[in-house]
Amino acid sequence: MKSVGDVDAGGLEHWLQRLGLSIAIVPDRVAIPGTYWGEPEAGIVGTTVYASATTPLHSLLHEASHILMHAPTVRHRLLTDAGGTDPVEESVCALQLALADTLPGYSAQRCLGDMDSWGYSFRQGSAVAWYSEDAPIARRRWPDHVRALIERVSALENVAASH
Repeated sequence: MKSVGDVDAGGLEHWLQRLGLSIAIVPDRVAIPGTYWGEPEAGIVGTTVYASATTPLHSLLHEASHILMHAPTVRHRLLTDAGGTDPVEESVCALQLALADTLPGYSAQRCLGDMDSWGYSFRQGSAVAWYSEDAPIARRRWPDHVRALIERVSALENVAASH
């Protein structure tokens, strides 16, 4: 499973900033603020994602996606549990995978494998099966601000790729 320590910290920070988020890297053996599942899983406090070097990248992406799913005007109130129904959770997973393809050194395919290794549970039995069957439905539930964000990030990726 690929972790935060496996990618360039400066690049990760810059990538999150482009999304309107920040990251706080917590030293080893220090409690991760705002973690829902406990260490080494990522935590959220407002628009900051907390992680350690051993935090799985899929966890960081998932928590970042939870923040982004909320309207920008309420994100500052988030603490640990971003809440949501099963359909919201599926929309978060779909966003997590869309973002994985924009994170240098990671991909949606790798993220799907990491999700299965971690133990995400989908009625289809695997993240890959869920992705092919239900992710398109989950993406249709994205609020307009998430669609605009994905378009902006994709445009930035296309510009970077052409240089």
